[in-house]
Amino acid sequence: MSLISVRNLRTWFPVLGGVFRHKTGDIKAVDDVSFDVPEGKTVGLVGESGSGKTTVGRTLVKLTPATSGRVLFEGRDILPLGEGEFRPLRKDLQMIFQDPFGSLNPRMTIQAILAEPLEIHFPSMTKDERRARVADLLKLVGLPTDAMGRYPHEFSGGQRQRIGIARALAVKPRFIVCDEPVSALDVSVQAQIVNLLQDLQEQLGVAYLFIAHDLAVVKHVSDHVIVMHQGKIVESAPAAAIYEDPQHEYTKKLLSAVPRLAA
Repeated sequence: MSLISVRNLRTWFPVLGGVFRHKTGDIKAVDDVSFDVPEGKTVGLVGESGSGKTTVGRTLVKLTPATSGRVLFEGRDILPLGEGEFRPLRKDLQMIFQDPFGSLNPRMTIQAILAEPLEIHFPSMTKDERRARVADLLKLVGLPTDAMGRYPHEFSGGQRQRIGIARALAVKPRFIVCDEPVSALDVSVQAQIVNLLQDLQEQLGVAYLFIAHDLAVVKHVSDHVIVMHQGKIVESAPAAAIYEDPQHEYTKKLLSAVPRLAA
């Protein structure tokens, strides 16, 4: 059984018009999407801006409400669950956001940022236990423990993304949506973050939905790749097959933009 099973997922947004702002149509950001994420594996979700890939990720962790369909976590449909019912599962389903600058509260220290999810999900932890867990998280993502007392503006983009990764890992999730986690970073730093995510997966056994517009990055990290266009899946195959023998014209278009080394 897959860890995550998505079935016929639709996430539509109403279009309002006229003086009284009545509904005139729908933006079909995600339209009848189905796929699976096996435990401990990475599924890459690729497409251009506006393809619906980020909306898929946000819907899976219930940050954006679905219009219809099912999202099964270990066989249990999480979409109908209210906040109270879903709260115990939220720690299992986390997200790493695209913008390492905007996703961290500039008024909070790194200690406070990383301790916050621990306070919410593990209220019985003592202050000393939380501090020890924060120190372990920083080491896990390759940052010094003295970073605890500093603020986000004191770190580079790559370091901030490491902090974002540590925050997602704080509550020991089983599934993480990685929403274009390297697209806002310098090219020289991107490989470091990708390698870190792969190392963490090997150590912790966490599953990823890795969202990106760059097929080269997706191929490097993914076991399976899904290509989205205008809210729909147009191709889904093992990573090597997508790269070596694409079937859909849109996939071929995306691949044509990927730099290749001369033989």
